[in-house]
Amino acid sequence: MGIKGLQSFVQNSCSNVCSTVNLRTLAARNKSSYPESTPTIVVDAMGCLRTWYTPNDWVHGGQWKEYLCSLQTFISAFQAAGIQLVFIFDGVVENTKRQEWVKRRLRDNKEISKIFDFIKANGQQPGRNMFFIPSGISTFTKSALRSLGQEVIISQVEGDYEVAAHGLQHQCLGILGEDSDYLIFNTVPYFSVSKLCLASLETLMYSRENLCKELRLQLSHLPLLACLLGNDVIPENTVACFQRKCMASYHSQNSDQNKRAQVICAVAAFISKLQCSQHGLRQVECMLPLWFDKTLLQKGIALYILPQQNSPWLSLELPQGNPERNIIESSVCPYKDIVKTALSQRCNGQKVGIWNILCTGESECSNTLEDEYDSEITGQALIYRPVRQHVYAILLGTGNGSPDTCPIVKEWYVYPGNQLLQPDFVQAVPLSIAVGIPSIQNLWTSNSPDIQRERLYAFLACFHIESFTDELKALEPHIAAVCCLLIYIAVQVVSLSQKDVEAFLAQVLCLPGKSAGQLKNLQLPQVESRAVHLAYLFLRGINTVLLVNSACGSPFNIMDLMPWNTFDGKLFHHKYLQCHGGSSLEEILEGSEPLILLFKKLMKIICDACAAKNRILQDTKRRLHHSFAGHQQQARFSYQNQHHRERNQRHNFPRRGNAFGGERPNTGFHTGHCTEERQERWHGAHGYDMSYPEPASRRRGQRGRGSQYLNRWPQ
Repeated sequence: MGIKGLQSFVQNSCSNVCSTVNLRTLAARNKSSYPESTPTIVVDAMGCLRTWYTPNDWVHGGQWKEYLCSLQTFISAFQAAGIQLVFIFDGVVENTKRQEWVKRRLRDNKEISKIFDFIKANGQQPGRNMFFIPSGISTFTKSALRSLGQEVIISQVEGDYEVAAHGLQHQCLGILGEDSDYLIFNTVPYFSVSKLCLASLETLMYSRENLCKELRLQLSHLPLLACLLGNDVIPENTVACFQRKCMASYHSQNSDQNKRAQVICAVAAFISKLQCSQHGLRQVECMLPLWFDKTLLQKGIALYILPQQNSPWLSLELPQGNPERNIIESSVCPYKDIVKTALSQRCNGQKVGIWNILCTGESECSNTLEDEYDSEITGQALIYRPVRQHVYAILLGTGNGSPDTCPIVKEWYVYPGNQLLQPDFVQAVPLSIAVGIPSIQNLWTSNSPDIQRERLYAFLACFHIESFTDELKALEPHIAAVCCLLIYIAVQVVSLSQKDVEAFLAQVLCLPGKSAGQLKNLQLPQVESRAVHLAYLFLRGINTVLLVNSACGSPFNIMDLMPWNTFDGKLFHHKYLQCHGGSSLEEILEGSEPLILLFKKLMKIICDACAAKNRILQDTKRRLHHSFAGHQQQARFSYQNQHHRERNQRHNFPRRGNAFGGERPNTGFHTGHCTEERQERWHGAHGYDMSYPEPASRRRGQRGRGSQYLNRWPQ
């Protein structure tokens, strides 16, 4: 939620409401008073994402290794001060908030269009004033924080309500966020994350008691003030007439106030004269338009009333706040044992993206950077819809098996041309696989020796490439997941060329050898709008992979799927420019012979899988919109000098461990394969050797090729 203009009003017009505090000092005082407890701050994670994303580069698809460093720095600053953090993320969009959610998504679409216009006109990333946070960052951040040992909670109600309730219930030091609703809740102190200086831990603290003194109100008045100013429950335009009536009888004593500040003061002055009771609320209702839903005002006030609190504006018979519901029994999923399992696993992040599908039969996804004028690429939400339809069938069943009885899921997905007037009603589609459709009970709870293979088979079947299970199982998990995604995208997007696939593949192979600092210092001569579009298509695909992985019982370790192991926006952009700019394979893969051999092998798997779907990748180069030739010539000369002595050396890359265990050496990549066994040729119908022998895992009695990676897969 949020009240338009309230926080800026407090900062600019109410000097005694804001005060600079040092969180380290507050924590020390708290520890002195309560030595048996650890000072804790509850963090509104959704309100902090923009602050946490500190990398300068954002338009290319996200600098995820840099982002991890940013999170680590943030957490370390509080740990050094002896402060424990609890991170709460939004888990649902309440039905009462859907209208405001839609309004924001449509507004974001216009901003995204401006971003692409700027890139096409200038060939550069726009300034920070046009910043658009990389899509999927909420999902990725949850996993990152858990890997860093932090407590993460997914809200079962509106996120800011749960933040305020948690802070009050656990007597936290305060709330860290950037939402004016925390000025309304009667809870612990509210600290600004946007004003936070991480080095000193100084920030602004807002006092709701002093706000009440400034406006001559009581704390119990604040929920009504929020509703009459307009919030996510009661749109501002529905109370605009009421605000004009208040302004007509209000005489400002401060001529320097802007219009919004005057409206806030006028509405507060009106409320201060009311009897703080249900009768007073009826007086307000009389001033509202006849078409206004009077119950909405009561519901809006109730959303600010925390557990064990009451409001004089509301009848005692009305629900106060958000009472617990019997979530399991009210869920649309017919498998109540599965809902119970999902509920227990939801907060620890083992199941990503499936909770709302199981409980309400709804799914949603916000904006991502996609060029609505690029007619060659369909809306990203539509590209991945066939995969989601299989997920719905796994989670919700298929009725009696006939198409007419398959469940329907309401999708609130943003894509070009969708005005979000209503959800898309999307039918579940059963998997069509020869070995039979595995039940969700088996996928989630079975301990049989073959269950991991069944989970992987079901996962790949959602992307329609289950016939390549042996080839993909022989790869490292994060590479197998990327290959799966690239095959699916290549089949779905006919304009995707071989060069595009090569760029994606090259960046995932080179990524492990790059530190966050090296990626930060990587310089790009230009920004191509199509590369940006493709990067975010891939990023949306990673989110889809996480969804399928959760539904299929986690055949992959979730950390193997995270973008800091699979994708870097700037590195992909660099490889895209190289592939379409005519660089040699040796340059693209930075002179590593093992990488080149692995690259050829993976390209052959991808081309074979596409050919099985009657999709032949075309080896076509895109014309780059801004000159790249001069830069390429200079880079090639520099590259040849740098790698002349080491191009024949064998490179070995250490096993991947903790994603946060420090920077890795910038070495090559050891594939684990015997490179002397054969040399692949750079030719064939797809540009790659088609004579690659049948995988050993299909030959009776022989150990599978690549089986040295099997211990990397979840057991």
